[in-house]
Formats: sequence, structure tokens, C-alpha cells
Amino acid sequence: METSEGWLIFYHGVRVTASGSLYRVGMALLDLDDPRKVIGRTDRWVLGPEEMYEYIGNVPGVIFPTGVIVDPATGEVRLYYGAADNSVAVATANLQDLLMALKNGTQ
Repeated sequence: METSEGWLIFYHGVRVTASGSLYRVGMALLDLDDPRKVIGRTDRWVLGPEEMYEYIGNVPGVIFPTGVIVDPATGEVRLYYGAADNSVAVATANLQDLLMALKNGTQ
């Protein structure tokens, strides 16, 4: 998603553990002119399964980003994501808070 600070992306990642795979969502900010240049990236996942509907379904414990919009009036980011391959949910955050966290290296 294009912002004044750069391209804000949400991505799906998988980490394989002895107990199975962990599916989570990460976030990064890329340079507007050269998106190969990473301005900031979270060092931890920003969203992972917590609720029962994210654990019970066709693929338990899996969430993955599917779409994002920003309300221009409020700056609220709405990240739509698949939950357990059974439903779609939405997580919200403030755009400026996300950008500040990415630029400052905090979460």
C-alpha cells in the first residue's frame, strides 16, 4: 500500500518448529522510488492466531493477510485476513502508529 513514507506491506510467513508450522503476519516499509530498499521491518510478527476462530477450521492455527484498506478520514488501517482457512477477519491499527514503529524499529 502506498503511503507518504513508502510502500507499506503485510506479508505471510511460516516458521517450521518441532511442533509443526507457525503461520504469522509481518510488516515492512519499502522505499517509494526503489522498493528493493527496505526502510523498516518488524523483527517480530505483528499478528498471529489467538482467537478460537483462528484455531478451529480447515487449517487450524493459520492466519494470512488477504487485503488492506485505509480510512482516509481517520487513518485507520483495516487488515483483512484469513483465519484457519475457514473465515475472514479484520484487524485494525492507526496508519501513523504503524509507520512510526517501522521507521523507529519498534513495534
